[in-house]
Amino acid sequence: MQILRFESDDNAVYTGCDFDKGSASVIEGDIYSDFSNTGRRKPVKRFLPPISPRVIFCIGLNYNLHAKETGMALPKYPVVFMKNISAATGHLEDVRIPASCVKIPEVDYEAELAVVIGKTARNVPVEKALDHVLGYTCANDISARRWQKHAGGQQWIKGKSFDTFCPVGPWIVTPDELDDPGNLDIECVLNGHTMQTSNTSDMIFSVGQIISYLSESATLVPGTLILTGTPSGVGFARKPPVYLSPGDVLETRIEKIGGLKNNITLEKD
Repeated sequence: MQILRFESDDNAVYTGCDFDKGSASVIEGDIYSDFSNTGRRKPVKRFLPPISPRVIFCIGLNYNLHAKETGMALPKYPVVFMKNISAATGHLEDVRIPASCVKIPEVDYEAELAVVIGKTARNVPVEKALDHVLGYTCANDISARRWQKHAGGQQWIKGKSFDTFCPVGPWIVTPDELDDPGNLDIECVLNGHTMQTSNTSDMIFSVGQIISYLSESATLVPGTLILTGTPSGVGFARKPPVYLSPGDVLETRIEKIGGLKNNITLEKD
């Protein structure tokens, strides 16, 4: 099943499924416990993030080839940071470059598989971790590199947390439609040019290992969004570097999930 959130032509927000030809079937109930497909279809005027995340965890340096391109050693444990929940934005929505990032280009792309926790997880063993997953979606860990490296007091969070810096969607795909989250083709396309192409099999830490690690003596509540890391090909590691500019079109594509598309614009206020 594909689960999405959207605004319809009556300006109300719905949770839906079975998106087709511009409309979706309305879901009633709680997607984390008991819900049903009403079969009543509504036009999708605007895509929203498929969940309103309770918290956003991110894993850094989690692909072997990405670690190699950065020149950094492979981590012994998952590298964990967070994004402000206000960074979440939807499919076809603008990613806005902050005014502070205009004079010197620095805003980069990072295509990622994202995981949505559907059942409370605490001290979960690796072999049972996927039982707590509601589903999977596309995300992009937009990153302001100067902020990340120099302006955040040696912490990454500020450079990763500007508004709209976490496009996610278009929908969540439930686990019954994915045989193995550890074997999915993933790519990032910028203005029609493929910038990242890989497979989640290149992950250093699997989805199960990430969930288990994050849940150690710490409760992951339903609605937790986890970005699992990005493959090689990011902009800052290229020669010359490639950064996002107003007018760019950014696409994040993951096999068996779909494609997330966002336009790049300048912050207006």
